[in-house]
Amino acid sequence: MGKYENEVLIMYEFEHTITTTAQAATIWALYSDIATWTEWDKGIAFASLEGPFVRGTRGILQPEGQGRLSFELTEIEPCQGFSDVTDIPGAGIQVRFTHRLAPSDEGTLVTHRVAITGPNADAVGPDFIAALSEGIPHTMAGLAAMALEKERANERQ
Repeated sequence: MGKYENEVLIMYEFEHTITTTAQAATIWALYSDIATWTEWDKGIAFASLEGPFVRGTRGILQPEGQGRLSFELTEIEPCQGFSDVTDIPGAGIQVRFTHRLAPSDEGTLVTHRVAITGPNADAVGPDFIAALSEGIPHTMAGLAAMALEKERANERQ
């Protein structure tokens, strides 16, 4: 049985957290520049945004080997995180991604969370979450590595 969050029944979810010495502002710059998404998330073949990185802006995302999907930015907190939602009507599910940044004694805590809802969540959710749970840790490692490289490049200038 799922749980409710903001009055939406969450059927399947996965969350992963890493710690990096990269600054939250550097990671935020990568999050908010959608042109970099395909660089640090190798599971994304294409990403675009139809306006500024603000709540309500819609975009297009194409996972590797799949068709393009429309998504909407639903929450934006500069240097703290953002959320987006993707409806996949053909599969009968909705995918909600949440990305959070928080300070820690060791640097920055980076948390990515995905939740699957919708009428077909029971049928599609387990396989969908299994695939995402394999990819998300690699995506986060790529994000942290790119942020650290950008900081090193800025120090050299």
